[in-house]
Amino acid sequence: MIEMEVCANSVSSALEAQIGGAKRVELCASLTEGGTTPSYAEIKLAKQLLAIEVFPIIRPRGGDFLYSALEFELMKEDIKICKELQCEGIVTGILTAAGKIDKERCAELIELAKPMQVAFHRAFDMVTDMQEALEDLISLGVVRVLTSGGKATAIAGAAQLTALIKQAADRITIMPGAGVSSSNIKELIFKTSAKVFHASARKNHVSKMLFRNRELSMGNEADEYSTSFTDAELVKKLLELANSAE
Repeated sequence: MIEMEVCANSVSSALEAQIGGAKRVELCASLTEGGTTPSYAEIKLAKQLLAIEVFPIIRPRGGDFLYSALEFELMKEDIKICKELQCEGIVTGILTAAGKIDKERCAELIELAKPMQVAFHRAFDMVTDMQEALEDLISLGVVRVLTSGGKATAIAGAAQLTALIKQAADRITIMPGAGVSSSNIKELIFKTSAKVFHASARKNHVSKMLFRNRELSMGNEADEYSTSFTDAELVKKLLELANSAE
């Protein structure tokens, strides 16, 4: 059976993911920046309301994956919170300035996270040598790697994903993500033989605000009067299509 991890941008999205049949959620804030650490309240409520696995992302900011000493301390404190709230695991990633896995710092986070599992996010797509990086993550004890094969989308990186899955040889899970949808999941399965996928499965929701001030913007959103959340039916459709391709 194909497993689906859903990138959930809120507890509401996480609940929809669960209804849709997801195996776990990667709980994130700020998906416009690729995902950052969610709030304490989001993690706490997710753990209270969900029966599926909750893996918060531990990423103190958007941008690159080279962190200052202070940012590293923030990551450690967030991991302690996740452990306190009894999360099943975390998703994180740190690179060196040279584009390698920062094995020393990652090892420290993995040790701190125990007994939680640790997965590595798409910082992996920013390394200089994916084959070397994969062996580093295996040696560190990382359970899963989210990757698009170094391309903008998983379908564009399908050839590299196939090579990574072959290299992994069941020592670690390679999880394709980025642009995974009902229109391409069968093709991804056929090309890569992957068994675990990552998708946001979101649907747009228009704001119920009656008054709208169009003279300013509070951020970089193209339309601040609409929000996208995971939709249970989209998750179900992805899983149905994926498992019919098996």
